[in-house]
Amino acid sequence: MAEQAKFTVPSYAVTEGKPGKKRKTVPVQEKAMNKKSLDKQRNKTRVNIGVAFQRWRELRELKGLKSDSLMALFLLDSYEKDISTSTPSKSGFTMAPPPVSTIVSESLSDRDDDFSVPGVEELDSSSVQDKNIQELDASMSSLDLDVISEDEFNNIKNSVIDWEDDTWCPDMETKSVSSFEEDETKEIDTDYDDSDDEDYIAHICVRTGGALKTPICLNSLQTISMEDTVHDAEDNSQDPTIADIHPIPETTKIMVEDDIIGQPASITYHSCLKLLAEYLVLPVNMCTAKDTNTNAECGAHKPFEVNIHSRGTAAIVEWICCNGHTVWKWSSQPNFKYGMLAGDFMLACNILLSGNNYAKISLLFKFMNMRMVEKSSFFRIQDSYCVDTIKEFWKEKRAEIIAQLQSKGPIVALGDARMDSPGFCAQYCTYSTMENETKHIISMVNIDKRETMRNSVVMEKEAFQQTFEALRQEINLTEICTDAHSQISALFNKGKYRDSGVHHTLDVWHGSKNLSKKIHAAGQQKGCAILQMWNKDICNHFWYCCKTADTYEEFIDMWVGVLHHVTGEHTWALGECKHGPLLDDRDKELIESGSVAHERLAEIILDERWLKVVPKYLNFRSTADLESFHNHILMYASKRFSFSPPVYAARTMLAGLDYNHHLHRPARRKADGTIQYGKVYNKKSRKWRLYSLKVEKDYSYISDLQRAILLRRISANKGIPRSRTRRPDDPRQHGVLSGAPAPSTQELLQIQVSRGLGQSLPKQ
Repeated sequence: MAEQAKFTVPSYAVTEGKPGKKRKTVPVQEKAMNKKSLDKQRNKTRVNIGVAFQRWRELRELKGLKSDSLMALFLLDSYEKDISTSTPSKSGFTMAPPPVSTIVSESLSDRDDDFSVPGVEELDSSSVQDKNIQELDASMSSLDLDVISEDEFNNIKNSVIDWEDDTWCPDMETKSVSSFEEDETKEIDTDYDDSDDEDYIAHICVRTGGALKTPICLNSLQTISMEDTVHDAEDNSQDPTIADIHPIPETTKIMVEDDIIGQPASITYHSCLKLLAEYLVLPVNMCTAKDTNTNAECGAHKPFEVNIHSRGTAAIVEWICCNGHTVWKWSSQPNFKYGMLAGDFMLACNILLSGNNYAKISLLFKFMNMRMVEKSSFFRIQDSYCVDTIKEFWKEKRAEIIAQLQSKGPIVALGDARMDSPGFCAQYCTYSTMENETKHIISMVNIDKRETMRNSVVMEKEAFQQTFEALRQEINLTEICTDAHSQISALFNKGKYRDSGVHHTLDVWHGSKNLSKKIHAAGQQKGCAILQMWNKDICNHFWYCCKTADTYEEFIDMWVGVLHHVTGEHTWALGECKHGPLLDDRDKELIESGSVAHERLAEIILDERWLKVVPKYLNFRSTADLESFHNHILMYASKRFSFSPPVYAARTMLAGLDYNHHLHRPARRKADGTIQYGKVYNKKSRKWRLYSLKVEKDYSYISDLQRAILLRRISANKGIPRSRTRRPDDPRQHGVLSGAPAPSTQELLQIQVSRGLGQSLPKQ
């Protein structure tokens, strides 16, 4: 078996063998260096043919070629023949004889000049050095591409028992092979010889492929690592200069909106991140930092110290050499142009988009021991990229709703105002308008106190006027319903508002509430306490009259009947009550006709000023949905926090976008398909109220809004502005809110006093 595994001596190298002497092993480090050098030389001749790989192999099998080098020669010969003649060549190509092994040539040429082996002819070293690199590839291919069958090579029948030595090569098993390799090993490993040990037992192994007629030297083949063993993957090897030197990955850059929109993120603790970083194989072998004076490289080798610190909301991992140079730096977040961290930018944007505020989120991050985007950066991002984008996005979505309303015909609108604080000290007034049928918010106007000469009382009137003028130009507005605001009602009594053709109506709930206030005030008088018992019933009667009456006359006939009903009289000369039979055992006390309480009630029911306003209630409109929307604004613009005019307007627009997008959500259903309900307790009426639950909000429009904000940032030709410039329509152009310049701090410190026993401010 062993005799069959021997190789014949090549004709160019007849040498003497040295039987009986144990083969010396080459040190592992030198063996690895030789292997790496050999792989580099081989890789220089490799060609990546990409998607043509499959066609290459099919053509090679079709032509019966045994190696890729022969295949390449065939194609080159065919190409040259096609150029030299107009007709295709019919003669087959001549297979060139394989050149002398370059490995052997290099081994013989690299030896010392005084070294000679009997029977071996000296090769010309210059001819070896002038060998083309293509010959090296051909010699390598002749070893591993003779149509090697993997099954045949690994078959146990073709295996032999051999010494356990990784440096095995078929030439070593040939008795007549040159002793050059042995002598070279002696020079390296002469300190200790295992064969001299009397207890030495030689280690043997099974050598696959050793019994083949043409054994293969595995050392001549390229080493395949575990990372390269990918199933069903083509050979996508690159140039050795790229494959051997792994490039250091650069920091990810945000070039388009989709690079960051929708990307998942997590909270990472530095200790866990450091644990990972210390086990990473850094793609840098030594420090390449250069001295500023000598321009010499540091050259410090591994291991490098891992240092982790925070920059904004990002974690920065640095590998530092022993000389203090940063070998490589990694950031947990991608960057924009001009260095802005994407996480900081998105956090600043989403604080605004979600209706939060910087102070509360900053406190949350502080409790989590996390770094937060700087306060100045937050306000600059908000002002430079978010405010105008939100305004444009709102206008775009509003234009879609207006376009739908323009094709509907006559439109009924509901309007109401919302102040940012109660009383007469409000700074902002938001006047919202809703379409009565679809309940969409179609207009939002924000007024600053400085736009009305610092008079907050007239802000609602000013906001209504701007809303009315804008809607008349956009849609066919035929009716607008508001609350019972006296200044707005006065506008329709004369001038262009009365002649506009738009009918002004009032919210019936506000009318019922005002009526209840009057009855409650009358019931506080002496002898009128019984009116408190009838207050709710009288207001319900007003609600019923407005709902059923089509004309003012019908309303009056039903309305005055309450004066008879409260006395127990249900039929009178000019009419009768509309209710059915009443129970005889009712315990409600009747109001005596002609009593003080009855007279006070008659004054309220028949009040001329009240009856003059009644026609505005007969359309039975309600702005209750607008009240719900104003409550929704608190999510984005809380009355407990102060905002600049542009930011306050942007936050109210965000509330409008949220409300319109989630307006017609379907009801939430249980597993059996029934609608799921919820209960809420009314503290005023002391009763429970039932309402249907809606499906969860999806906020799908937010990604489009984020994309628009990112596009504004990416397309900017500069970084974040250092200072914020005021817009031409900014109310702050009119001066400070107080209207008077503030005194100096020292002056206030001298004149300010504390209330009661409170401590005064410390003075310098």
